[in-house]
Amino acid sequence: MVFYPPRSNPPLPPVPDSIPICDFMTDESYGRTSLSSSLHPFTCGLSGKTHSWVEVRDRVDYLARALANEFGWHPNQATEWDKVVACFLLNTIDTLPLFWAIHRLSGVATPANAAYSAAELTHQLKDSGAKALFTCLPLLNTSLEAAAKAGVPKNRIYLVDLPPQVTGDAKTPAGFKTLEQLIQQGRQLPRLERLKWSPGQGARTTAFLCYSSGTSGLPKGVMISHRNVIANTLQLNTYEKPSRDKLRAKDPRIPEQEVSLGLLPQSHIYALVYICHCGSYRGDQIIVLPKFEINSFLNAIQRFKISALSLVPPIIITMLRNQELLKKFDLSHVRSIFTGAAPLGAETAQELQNLFPSWAIRQGYGLTETATVICATSLLDIWFGSSGNLIPGVEARIVTPEGKEIHEYDTPGELVVRSPSVVLGYLNNEKSTKETFKDGWMFTGDEAMIRVGPKGTEHVWIVDRIKELIKVKGLQVAPAELEAHLLEHPMVADCAVIGIPDEAAGEIPKAFVVKAPAASGDDSAVSQAIKKHVEDHKARHKWLKGGVEFLDVIPKSPSGKILRRLLRDKEKEARRKAGGKL
Repeated sequence: MVFYPPRSNPPLPPVPDSIPICDFMTDESYGRTSLSSSLHPFTCGLSGKTHSWVEVRDRVDYLARALANEFGWHPNQATEWDKVVACFLLNTIDTLPLFWAIHRLSGVATPANAAYSAAELTHQLKDSGAKALFTCLPLLNTSLEAAAKAGVPKNRIYLVDLPPQVTGDAKTPAGFKTLEQLIQQGRQLPRLERLKWSPGQGARTTAFLCYSSGTSGLPKGVMISHRNVIANTLQLNTYEKPSRDKLRAKDPRIPEQEVSLGLLPQSHIYALVYICHCGSYRGDQIIVLPKFEINSFLNAIQRFKISALSLVPPIIITMLRNQELLKKFDLSHVRSIFTGAAPLGAETAQELQNLFPSWAIRQGYGLTETATVICATSLLDIWFGSSGNLIPGVEARIVTPEGKEIHEYDTPGELVVRSPSVVLGYLNNEKSTKETFKDGWMFTGDEAMIRVGPKGTEHVWIVDRIKELIKVKGLQVAPAELEAHLLEHPMVADCAVIGIPDEAAGEIPKAFVVKAPAASGDDSAVSQAIKKHVEDHKARHKWLKGGVEFLDVIPKSPSGKILRRLLRDKEKEARRKAGGKL
């Protein structure tokens, strides 16, 4: 049985398939809110620095000219895979204009998680075939190490400015060009020829290569087309506009454009599409913060009168733990929050609602492979624990492990979806592409069920993950990646990694280890050595904060598959005996 968006929702308008994202976002002829009536798209939440939409449009143009001159690229020559640029950055007000300048040349932007270690960044640079790297001062040392290993020359590393509140008195080292210098150079260069795309080219051409931790091995490059991002931007705006209009009709004081929070990493699909593209397309202002720090977070909400917060559950929990601090800031302009990347429990949502009764607390669900949102809570149809309704243009099925269709409500199975935002596949990974994308449908690996909500509409409830990913503060960790790394340690004979519950992070990795004969008898020393091995080579969210537990044997099936369910059951029983605390 196929499930559809509520009939009360407007249909999805035609999705352009022959234009690049940069034109869709900066040219009013494609339906965006007029540039003159839009708020400034990106404003630094620390320094207040900002640019109008007209200025952003010009900066994109100038930067594209400079990149073409710098690399010898031409908009209508070669393929996008000859023009791959990696962006290893903290959030900045220039990140999205940089992406759009790359797209203006029909190139690929591959954003990298700012928490990456040098080894992880090296993998992405090599796998993507990046020809250049944009980074920032706090990440320069990691960038230099990774670029050297990946064969990206030093003169192809560029710096993007951050506010002085982040960099202090540090100056740009000699020998590095900055994004701002490129823009100034571009002003003096001749205009670029227009992109000449044929019908369907926007649906075939990769715009973003975002890396997603699969269930095994190293992160995989997800090929996201121009049409994928354009589609989801239209889907979200089509879905959200009616409820926003109804609320404004009831209270004319509510402005047409929101001031929204841009705190979540712009390298992550949630922020990349939902916040940065969907929000700025409809004329919202996005207040950009480079990272989460609770005082700067609250100060930005107060200073810029932010009305919409896009968050993840760990930030919400931090807020609930710091209620006395929250009282010191004026949060009265906040009208709604949207949370994603990990499930928000109904109890946590209710606790936040009790603290801020006037806030509309919404939740959504999506994946890098669906670029991004599949379902979301409407402002007028909130049901705590639900991930909301399917958005326009999305179809969904629920299937059993045997592939049988589930027709009933309240019956869990794997969520399978079809949408114009579903991506092209995985780069150079035909096996994973075939396993995930079948006959036009994307198999999410998440267990879900359809339930009828209080207002009679069908809501999607995410029950559990069928895939083995661990989500730490919304960031994905593949157990197999950590297991392969642990097996490199001389004290580890065998191992398995699972995610265990953590109130602040959602989940944290825990390792079960069979010690090698060479390991000493001191479990504490061995445990510390194993943890350090991970901390020396992996990003912080992959550290074994759940600890190391030693076993005589790792439970496995006859075929050798790790039986993580037994390890999770073991962990649950230990927690039960400990009264919920370990």
